[in-house]
Amino acid sequence: MKITVLLIIALSALYGAQNTKSYECTKIFEERKNELLVELGRIDEQRQSLDALKSATEELLRKKEAMIQGKDTKVDQKLQDIKAKEASIKKMLDENKKVLDEIKNLKSEKVSQTFAKMKPAASAGILSQMSSDEAAAIMSTLNSKAVGQILAKMDSKKGSEITLKLRQLPTNKQ
Repeated sequence: MKITVLLIIALSALYGAQNTKSYECTKIFEERKNELLVELGRIDEQRQSLDALKSATEELLRKKEAMIQGKDTKVDQKLQDIKAKEASIKKMLDENKKVLDEIKNLKSEKVSQTFAKMKPAASAGILSQMSSDEAAAIMSTLNSKAVGQILAKMDSKKGSEITLKLRQLPTNKQ
């Protein structure tokens, strides 16, 4: 009987020790579980914060892209306006150049007619006072007979200078 009592005491001590170990493990697991739940809550808060930041950044990016697209459209419109104005200015320039050429031609014809009507001696006197380039330009519009008569009445040095200039002119009507 003593053995039975001792056996019962030994078994109850052993069972109590196992119960205590089981209780301690459960307690540790519960504490760790609580710690993990707190950490999981913190991670979830950070994830929600990150999602909010991501959506705010995406919205800001969409707004910036829309603003840039609007500015690109304005720049394209201004570029088209500039090209249209440039074409208009070029057209006006061409028209002005044509008018200027016509005026120059009319003036040249008028001067040419004036010198053609003058006596060779009078023409030679006037042309001798001009630069060789100007005199050659005027004489290039006259017929060769008038040029010869004018050159004959000029100083030989001035006549030779004008003759050289006449040879250098690309559109020589002689």
